[in-house]
Amino acid sequence: MTDAEIAALCGFIAGAGLAGASETTLLQGFCERAVAGGLPLARGVAFIDTLHPSYEGRTFRWERENPDVTFTDYGRSTEGELAERWRTSPWFRMLNDGASILRRPVNPETAVEFPVLRELLDASLTDYVALLHRFDAGAVIGEMDSFYSGWMTDRPEGFSDADVEALTRLVPHLGLAIKAAALARIAETLVETYLGRDAGRRVLSGRIERGVAERIKTVLWFSDLRGYTRISDTAEPEQIIPLLNDYAEAVVTAVHANAGDVLKLIGDGVLAIFPAQDRARATAAALMAARQARAAVAELNARRGAEGLPTTDLYLGLHLGFVFYGNIGSKERLDFTVVGPAVNEVSRIAAMCRSVDQPVLISSAFEQSCTAEPRPFVSVGRYALRGVGKPQELFTLDRDG
Repeated sequence: MTDAEIAALCGFIAGAGLAGASETTLLQGFCERAVAGGLPLARGVAFIDTLHPSYEGRTFRWERENPDVTFTDYGRSTEGELAERWRTSPWFRMLNDGASILRRPVNPETAVEFPVLRELLDASLTDYVALLHRFDAGAVIGEMDSFYSGWMTDRPEGFSDADVEALTRLVPHLGLAIKAAALARIAETLVETYLGRDAGRRVLSGRIERGVAERIKTVLWFSDLRGYTRISDTAEPEQIIPLLNDYAEAVVTAVHANAGDVLKLIGDGVLAIFPAQDRARATAAALMAARQARAAVAELNARRGAEGLPTTDLYLGLHLGFVFYGNIGSKERLDFTVVGPAVNEVSRIAAMCRSVDQPVLISSAFEQSCTAEPRPFVSVGRYALRGVGKPQELFTLDRDG
């Protein structure tokens, strides 16, 4: 590649990165333009660690014969097959040796050095270059401390020295753009994971001014676990977090599957909303989430019981009302949540489940809005709720509901 072609490719990477292109778009554009400029690439792979509760990072792959870039999320590389593959990779050696580049011709002699070279030999590739670009300590986020890439050719004579020089000049620009895309993805993941999906999106869109809140009508969900205090007092301490995780997974999955948003995990409690621009649709979604959550808890109890682990059940209150939805807190610590009398009411309704021995209780406001389906409800009477001015008639699901 000429200096002009390298400069043009760097310009493309910068422009695409600033425009917010995805990692797959960046790698595909990079490889296609590099090949058009004379770089004899047959394959390219790039990966970068991330900050995510479920996986460690993401790998991106380009092949000349199949130019659509694919990506794979990879799990923790601390144990099992993935750990072994990492420890036998060129990048692991480079991290330990302090090197930034490793080049090997692909042949039977070098194929014994790294498993990846054996795979490349079987695929009739001829030359391999691995690059490692480390981040300074202040730029490390979670496990994201480097950008890793590998470049392969099937040209019989392999890469020329000029080809390798071009790669070493170009790849840092690609790494910077992919890092920027990965950081944007991390920000989205973090705010949605810790604030909730809708609240997270609102925060990223700029809704971060203190005291700014919107009055909305919403279905409110408040659930907690039956007998959690007793379980936490009697179970082994190391069993408590897995228990909470198991039951939270059942509830959160059901809420999200039905277009709800979980705003709070409060110990064993879950506060969620189903915005009610269409009240009938929102109440129907909440009821479907309730059914799915109860079914998931039943399956979970069967599994945990078979393993000799403590089990519990779900108490759930459902209500419909107006709330203020937005930023509340101090200048240094804000929370994006819902406040208002309806929030207090739904928590009191859930607390009444213990008194009337019902797993689900529904307010009259919720019940009256369920016009999208037959009302599978049974009244359990009128009750005075602590901190609520007027007694309320409460309902539960009948046995078929």
